[in-house]
Amino acid sequence: MRPRVSVQDPALRSGDFSLRIEPVRSEDAGLYEAQVAYDTEVHSCQVELGIVTVTVSPPSPVVENEPLMLSCNSSHQASLLETCWFHKRHQVPTSRTCYSLHGALSILRPTVSDSGSWSCQLRYSDNEIISATYDLQILGFDGPTNPVVYAAAGSAAD
Repeated sequence: MRPRVSVQDPALRSGDFSLRIEPVRSEDAGLYEAQVAYDTEVHSCQVELGIVTVTVSPPSPVVENEPLMLSCNSSHQASLLETCWFHKRHQVPTSRTCYSLHGALSILRPTVSDSGSWSCQLRYSDNEIISATYDLQILGFDGPTNPVVYAAAGSAAD
């Protein structure tokens, strides 16, 4: 896993034997075990790394008014009970243009205002709640509401 993995040597002296993985990949999911031997004592701990991903189809950036689907997947093994979606920290209500199906969120006519932070929250049968965030970019025209622009003859117009 090198060079994505590091251990902070100065922290070892104070008893912190944390492992840092950056960036985390899907294949990094699984059980990790740390063992530290000091004099005659051996201490160990196990940590399971679960992976959650948010993907968009078609891939970002998305063009305004073209349908898109956000999907949220996790490596957690329990039964998925509920998926909730949030846009800029506000829960997304179901509507004619935005609906959830099998945990995925479809947006039929996205606009530039739909850009930004989208989060999914997964709730499982073992009471585990997992969330992930995706920064969505939507390309579109963010011009004047009135399509008529007046300019003086001989001047520039934008």
